[in-house]
Amino acid sequence: MRISAIGLGEMGATLAAALLAAGHEVTVWNRSADKAEPLVAAGARLAESPEAAVRAAELVLINVQGGAVAADLLRAAGAALPGRTVVNLTDGPSEQATAAWELATAHGADYLHGQIMTIAPAIGSPDAVIFYGGSRQVFDRHEAVLRVLGGRTTHVSEDPSVPLVYGMAFHDIMWGLLNGFLHAAALLRAAGIPIGRYTEQAEASLAALPSLFPMFGGEIDRGEYATPFGALLHHLPSLDDLVTESHTRGIDVVLPAYTRQLVADALAAGHGNDSYSRLVEHFGRRASDA
Repeated sequence: MRISAIGLGEMGATLAAALLAAGHEVTVWNRSADKAEPLVAAGARLAESPEAAVRAAELVLINVQGGAVAADLLRAAGAALPGRTVVNLTDGPSEQATAAWELATAHGADYLHGQIMTIAPAIGSPDAVIFYGGSRQVFDRHEAVLRVLGGRTTHVSEDPSVPLVYGMAFHDIMWGLLNGFLHAAALLRAAGIPIGRYTEQAEASLAALPSLFPMFGGEIDRGEYATPFGALLHHLPSLDDLVTESHTRGIDVVLPAYTRQLVADALAAGHGNDSYSRLVEHFGRRASDA
């Protein structure tokens, strides 16, 4: 297939290289043309402009810094877009994916938005995850090419903005878990306990944490929070202990104190016998109030 890759940063160049290695005819464009040199040496063609890159291809991949930049490129190439398929792999707020979809389709192009869930060296591997949103028919037509980039390529919605929300949800979970782990690591270190030893001996308990996600997800989707075990009222004493221990050992208490306040507020509202998943209502209220 004739494919153009627009944007040759670390990720964009890796995407183009994977397509070249798979035998596709690849045209590339980047604002700084020198970044294209290794790809041209490997057999890619260099376009003089975004419009020229689009005209050279059936499928156009965009991977640049920010949705506003991607939109500018689509506008610059507007006259060449009819009949092409745009696959935008640019990060950003979900509204930018919707805007890019509207812009591309208004110019007669098909559109998919993808969220890459791996680092650049993993592109092309069987385990690389990429989420796509947009027309399922368009995705099915190009699935074989898209799987060159990631073996665990998945169409998640007809709405092109959904993959970006998937990506942000993952990072939200990741940062929460990492911050919790790092706070715990600081506490362990202050107590003179090797962190590696703890992770080894507590491995079974730590490995069980992800099993809570689908359970909590079901409770939230159903709006049913009452639970016969692990209710919120049982969390408060342990949080009190953690805040006290952290303070005593000179460890920052902001994170556990924040969690303690969430639980205390839920108890004050009469939710003491509910699952921890009840706290989703706190975050939902904050979003709606804003």
